[in-house]
Amino acid sequence: MCDRPDAFAEASFPGPLDKPDDHAGHRQRVRERFLKVGGEALEDYELLELVLQLVVPRRDTKALAKTLLREFGSFSGVFNASQARLEKVDGLGATSVAHIKVIQSVAARFGRDRIDSEKPILSSWSQLIDYCRSQMAFESVEQFRILFLDKKNRLIADEVQQTGTVDHTPVYPREVIKRSLELSATALILVHNHPSGDPAPSSADVRMTKEIADIAKPLGITLHDHIIVGKSGHASLRGLKLL
Repeated sequence: MCDRPDAFAEASFPGPLDKPDDHAGHRQRVRERFLKVGGEALEDYELLELVLQLVVPRRDTKALAKTLLREFGSFSGVFNASQARLEKVDGLGATSVAHIKVIQSVAARFGRDRIDSEKPILSSWSQLIDYCRSQMAFESVEQFRILFLDKKNRLIADEVQQTGTVDHTPVYPREVIKRSLELSATALILVHNHPSGDPAPSSADVRMTKEIADIAKPLGITLHDHIIVGKSGHASLRGLKLL
């Protein structure tokens, strides 16, 4: 994708731009439908079309929404796509891509705020899973994330400790414990993603989890769980009785 401004990219796009009144009417109808039935009732392409109306002015965004869903596989996949990949899509320029990534960050912050409260994190497990999946499930490389909790299981910090390759992230158990002590954390939840999409834990995942648990326990630090997220769902090592 060249560095031309979005306005130039849009101006060069044939067909739909020739009928601005039609687009204005269509945009209005889509917005009214959203207000009437709510986002849950909309198809992915319809909701994405509404989002694109905010970032791509003066053109039909329905076709673009369908193109993005085909290219990236899902609604979440669009927002988790890299800047470089998004800029290769016809109809998106640097400014539009920046706006999409801002919306992604807003959604992530919203999800984090839902678990970052005075409530124990274990009391909102479904929200925690939703947050972890939104943050990591569609990443193209593995990330290892740690949720540090206090004695009431409230979130102290949420940190990505390591980023690896498409199928491996180096994890150093003693660094995990060192950071836990620095934050005065008394409990941990480990999270990492499988870019392959399959969240099933590997034997290496199980060994690493048990090693961290063994080091943490004598120090009064509880390892609640190790969650693995992928495009097809999530796995809990505690739920699988592997912890």
